[in-house]
Amino acid sequence: MTYRAPIKDMLFDMQALAGLQTLAEQIPAFADHGLDTAQAVLEEAAKLNEDVIAPLNVEGDRNPSFWKDGQVFATPGFKDAFRQYAEGGWQGLQHPEAYGGQGLPKTIGTGCAEMVQAANVSFALCPLLTDGAVEALLVAGTEQQKQLFIPRLLSGEWTGTMNLTEPQAGSDLALVRSRAEPQGDGTYKIFGTKIYITWGEHDMTDNIVHLVLARVPGAPEGVKGISLFLVPKFLVKEDGSLGARNDVHCVSIEHKLGIKASPTAVLQFGDHGGAIGTLIGEENRGLEYMFIMMNAARFGVGVQGLAVADRAYQKAVAYAKDRVQSRPVDGSAAGPVAIIHHPDVRRMLMTQRALVEGCRAMAIDAAAAYDIAHHHSDEQARKEAQNFYEFMVPLVKGYSTEMSLEVTSLGVQVHGGMGFIEETGAAQYYRDARILPIYEGTTAIQANDLVGRKTMRDGGAFARSLAAQIEETEGALAANASAAALAVRQSLAQARASFVQVVDFVAAHGKSKPNAAFAGSVPYLMLAGNLVAGWQLARSLLAAQELLAAGEDVEFMQAKITTARFYAEHILPRCQSLRDAVVHGADSVMALPIDAF
Repeated sequence: MTYRAPIKDMLFDMQALAGLQTLAEQIPAFADHGLDTAQAVLEEAAKLNEDVIAPLNVEGDRNPSFWKDGQVFATPGFKDAFRQYAEGGWQGLQHPEAYGGQGLPKTIGTGCAEMVQAANVSFALCPLLTDGAVEALLVAGTEQQKQLFIPRLLSGEWTGTMNLTEPQAGSDLALVRSRAEPQGDGTYKIFGTKIYITWGEHDMTDNIVHLVLARVPGAPEGVKGISLFLVPKFLVKEDGSLGARNDVHCVSIEHKLGIKASPTAVLQFGDHGGAIGTLIGEENRGLEYMFIMMNAARFGVGVQGLAVADRAYQKAVAYAKDRVQSRPVDGSAAGPVAIIHHPDVRRMLMTQRALVEGCRAMAIDAAAAYDIAHHHSDEQARKEAQNFYEFMVPLVKGYSTEMSLEVTSLGVQVHGGMGFIEETGAAQYYRDARILPIYEGTTAIQANDLVGRKTMRDGGAFARSLAAQIEETEGALAANASAAALAVRQSLAQARASFVQVVDFVAAHGKSKPNAAFAGSVPYLMLAGNLVAGWQLARSLLAAQELLAAGEDVEFMQAKITTARFYAEHILPRCQSLRDAVVHGADSVMALPIDAF
């Protein structure tokens, strides 16, 4: 079964929910990047991903990257595929034209990112990390660093990584021990070990640009004493040509449950005298700069979640239409039928479909907010959009990746016993998805961010304003008066009420009873993500009904309406139980003595 990019659904979300055409009219930089451009770009992206990158997905799982004598060799076919990806300009799609990018909106870029992640998540991790490195350099790099490195990263000549984690310092970066010794000429010698470095070593490009957290002598303890350094695999001369091999070496790669074609490297800095690096920004502000990269990566990983889920859904549908088993329970056929006729299989497929479409809508709408926040001429519009986007990042990352586990697991279930057999390929999506709620900050880290920075900090003010926006959509649904709209309005209103109760609970208890607030942080995130995805599908229903009335693409619009109603009736009701777990279940989380475990 081959991957087919969901171009029509992406374009619908970009226009009906994200207002792409309005962005093109309001933001001069995007004047030529409206719906026509989006369609042309998505169609070209689909060709590359469907024909070149997706066919390598199974090969990467069965014949993964391997390490030998300090070198890492990518899966056969990856190097040529990356060359085609780079030559097509895909790495620079949404980065500034001043450095060789194309300057397209993130709204369009999100659709393209979903395609490459769905086609081959192991392959796509390499450009994802490069995007993050570019973002960090754009914000904090010197002009020399920008001119020397960004064009070559965007052209695909080089790739980028981020080096945070150490054996003793996982999520707690206060424990970082890597050190950077100033040399008096503007350079530093870097010493230390970094682990879990995605695409930290490979043979697909001539150079790899590592962004590395380390401490300078005399730096304050904890996170306030961390600096960020640019450490290339090969030293770079002033004209951009490559010099000597730097003292950073891959000493091993990990053996993993999934994403096997993506090499996860252990990098050793400074075993032969010190790896030469240059400071990015100011000393002791490294974590601040790295979070630019982290936030870009977190949104990207959320898109990975919906992408892998969509690939699993497509495979499940194909199998369900082909696999003949058992007579239908309604007696509509005398003999066995394809399993897609059976109600529970249909329930699983609809659950997959609704979750994927809800998360896609949420991600594309959040991307549009990013575009407004960074490019709109009106300061108030930028501020409001930035607040919305920042609130969305933990939801896109946390909810979409947790959702991917449910959807890929359902994909195995639809296949029955054959889903547990590797040859069918259904299990690969399940295994690949399992890392998504872990890396770039676990679901709990996203949830703690939602509780602390996004809710407690302003006493829940922004969260309540979001609920008010959702209530406006409920009003539009009530005015619509169709059976589907009224059913969605009822479920959406109940879910919104649950959300507000949790926001009130967190705002009231966050400081006085922090364990109570944080014990429910992940249920709160799952409730908020569920609600926002359901809200976007409610908006989809309203838009689809308008277009249906105009006679546009009847089959597609009817499917959008049906999917929105299914989400409202089967998935939004989960919000009430999540509310109960947060509001009433906090005490039991911490009640059992540690010795009793």
